Amino acid sequence: QPLHTLRNAEKELLPGFHPFEWQPALKNVSSATEVGIIDGLSGWMATVDDSPADTIARRFRYDVALVAALKDLEEDIMEGLRENCLEDCACTGGFSVVIKESCDGMGDVSEKHGGGPTVPEKAVRFSFTVMSVSIQLEGRGEQITVFREMKPNSELSCKPLCLMFVDESDHETLTAVLGPVVAERNAMKESRLILSIGGLPRSFRFHFRGTGYDEKMVREMEGLEASGSTYICTLCDSTRAEASQNMVLHSITRSHDENLERYEIWRTNPYSESAEELRDRVKGVSAKPFMETQPTLDALHCDIGNATEFYKIFQDEIGEVHMNSNPSREERRCWRSALDKQLRKKLKLKPVMRMNGNYARRLMTREAVDAVCELVPSDERRQALKELMELYLQMKPVWRSTCPVQECPDQLCRYSFNSQRFAELLSSTFKHRYDGKITNYLHKTLAHVPEIIERDGSIGAWASEGNESGNKLFRRFRKMNARQSKSFELED
Repeated sequence: QPLHTLRNAEKELLPGFHPFEWQPALKNVSSATEVGIIDGLSGWMATVDDSPADTIARRFRYDVALVAALKDLEEDIMEGLRENCLEDCACTGGFSVVIKESCDGMGDVSEKHGGGPTVPEKAVRFSFTVMSVSIQLEGRGEQITVFREMKPNSELSCKPLCLMFVDESDHETLTAVLGPVVAERNAMKESRLILSIGGLPRSFRFHFRGTGYDEKMVREMEGLEASGSTYICTLCDSTRAEASQNMVLHSITRSHDENLERYEIWRTNPYSESAEELRDRVKGVSAKPFMETQPTLDALHCDIGNATEFYKIFQDEIGEVHMNSNPSREERRCWRSALDKQLRKKLKLKPVMRMNGNYARRLMTREAVDAVCELVPSDERRQALKELMELYLQMKPVWRSTCPVQECPDQLCRYSFNSQRFAELLSSTFKHRYDGKITNYLHKTLAHVPEIIERDGSIGAWASEGNESGNKLFRRFRKMNARQSKSFELED
């Protein structure tokens, strides 16, 4: 419905309804609180030589949207306080709110009217989820959590902040539209929100964690080279060749601040090095990082990336590539259609043009590997393939579940052992595929998962899934079905 037809009860749910204040006031952000949907570019000071950004974007002001989200949780927060016997009057200060941020390009969302050339209309959505609200009491060491989002990957908990018709690969326009969002976010880090919850003014501090990004978006925001780069990882400095030699032992070293420093070195070249030496010094940072992301792994895209790789391994095994290192394109096409046919027959799994989450979930199963093994001639290779999938299925819950310590403690304990064995299999039995190369997500899955879990407690809870589900809603609201043709049903 258009905004002016909403009833007052509905207006309460939209940002811009509740009064609040910041202490100290936010830098360069208006103190007005009744601000609804605004133009995505508002917040930029226009200068004479600015060319107008060729984009349509609409957003909420970040602080106003956060207030609406907190007021939405008002009853849950009060309930949490009551459960901890924290009588209302005692605690008005010291609340911390942890926010998960997600951003994703949505590919083609053009209206399909038939006739005439279609203009590619790409969109990007930026959204946030309130992950937890906790309180620090004076004289008490640990924080007490009064609210925790139980479904962090549902589109219901994922609040849209900004919608823009921009191609996510158009770096300049993307930075222009997200610039004001970043500025507001930085201002909020330095300040406290005073907001009435349960009839008393309470003070909140916000902690932002940008984790809901796929690798393409992380590289875009952190100024790294694209995904095909030799510098394979957004968490460590490893090159593709190093990562394929040593698959398991890497630690997380990259950070937003380091990327900014490296960009300065790249820009100024203080040691007067050659292009090659300079690139090696900055480990693939080649643009200015403009938004801080948390160095982590996105569970959904990890699933998709690894399934894509297994799909290729399956084809290799059907065609016995380990014996014939240089098959023709025709042979490959033949193996692929045999694989698709078999998966369709045994698992009722329709082939897709672009791997998506649902296909990945169905492909990475024992049933799938059993079906594929029927087409693999050698018994030895069948056993290896089954073991590879078995190890993967042992590892997957660790980075998929919202709370691995509770949900799959045994698999968490065995993770390093399993990943070590998985790596051994890749570098021996599947050597023909992993000699000097490895895929980005396999590297992260094998090398970085335990360290991230130790730091954050979870990987699955911080995934981009909620935002991706929101994309689906957006498509529906646009009254169009993007990326659907007669032969393939596609959604990501």
